[in-house]
Amino acid sequence: MQVTIIAAGSRGDVQPYVALGKGLKEAGHTVRVLASLDFQDLITTHGLEFFDMGGSIESVAQGMQGLLERGNFLKILASMGPAAQRLVGQAVVSGLAACQGSDLTLAGLGGLFVGLALSEKLGLPFVPAYLYPFTPTRELPSVLSPAPQTRLPRWANYLSHRMAQQMMWQTFRAADNMARRQMLKIAAAPIWGPFASLEKEDRTILCGYSPQVIPSPKDWGDSIHVTGYWFLEPPSGWEPPADLMGFLESGPPPVYIGFGSMVNRRPEEVADLVLHALERTGQRAVWSAGWGGLTGHGLPETVFMIGSLPHNWLFPRMAAVVHHGGVGTTAAGLRAGIPSITVPFFGDQPFWGRRIAELGVGPQPIRRSKLTAERLAKALHETVTDAAMRERAARLGGAIRAEDGVGSAVRVIEGFMTRRPA
Repeated sequence: MQVTIIAAGSRGDVQPYVALGKGLKEAGHTVRVLASLDFQDLITTHGLEFFDMGGSIESVAQGMQGLLERGNFLKILASMGPAAQRLVGQAVVSGLAACQGSDLTLAGLGGLFVGLALSEKLGLPFVPAYLYPFTPTRELPSVLSPAPQTRLPRWANYLSHRMAQQMMWQTFRAADNMARRQMLKIAAAPIWGPFASLEKEDRTILCGYSPQVIPSPKDWGDSIHVTGYWFLEPPSGWEPPADLMGFLESGPPPVYIGFGSMVNRRPEEVADLVLHALERTGQRAVWSAGWGGLTGHGLPETVFMIGSLPHNWLFPRMAAVVHHGGVGTTAAGLRAGIPSITVPFFGDQPFWGRRIAELGVGPQPIRRSKLTAERLAKALHETVTDAAMRERAARLGGAIRAEDGVGSAVRVIEGFMTRRPA
């Protein structure tokens, strides 16, 4: 079986699909991944075929620094309209090449509309593969809805999912229709989007997160599978930098600081804030530069600056992790069995921050716009001294490590294809 995976987004959005693709390859299938050029090395290092989606996600993020830092998701989506037309057009052209000879297309939320259009054009089966709940349910609000101050009634939870679907669809609708009509020569999608067809009772949907973190809602059908996280292990032969190993062995476990693909207009200000919080609490730290513009100059000996490193190797060696609440970093922190402090910017990040607090494996999230040295120091002190929190995090980490999310997802995909009529 040949599978084409459409993986749009930042590193945390793309890496789980590389893990899933690697699992499919190890099961004997051929896998192609359509993604940003930023992640070509990540994909090919693990033996998968890379197809360039077009554009650079990092460049797009750098051009939206102010909006991302302020965290207004509606304004972020509204600003993406013009860029969406260019990016979707490029993705469709490359996607047609990636899907040639394929038996199945698979995509997450970022590649959902492109994947549907390509599968319709080529007559291929399509499987949505989400990293968080995106099928409406009455049991919890949408991960993309603004943070509610109180628990919502069931009808409001359901409505929040419909609103989130429309936020995403209306952002990309013009670009999707242009690609369908001009490039693929197929009919435009319905005005309210493709969600009715995606929610048919027999539609197989994958959810790549742990049921320990978000249990499967009772109002979902049996065709929606919460498989467990899709973790990517370091490539064969990978070794950590010697100077990092020396730092880790020179004292007690440090805390991890990193905001991933989130960019900052004033990186020096963020650096001063974090350093003051570390000094107040006496914590050592491993600090990931990410896309935030940090240089590492002038750091004290108690802080070690790193580039991109496998979180699955690094986080178990940390006392706690401070991060933006991205889905990939959140998953890695939970798996490591240590507390997390989240500093959400926008999108699904506030949801993950709230969920970490609800599970009792981290303090309440601190919105990026509200981050101060005092608040961060207080959260750091709590995570390293609260024995009950640390015990809960360790138990949850053990349960997540016992899961086989990739293997479960591969079995669902193979079963789906076996049941299809010849």
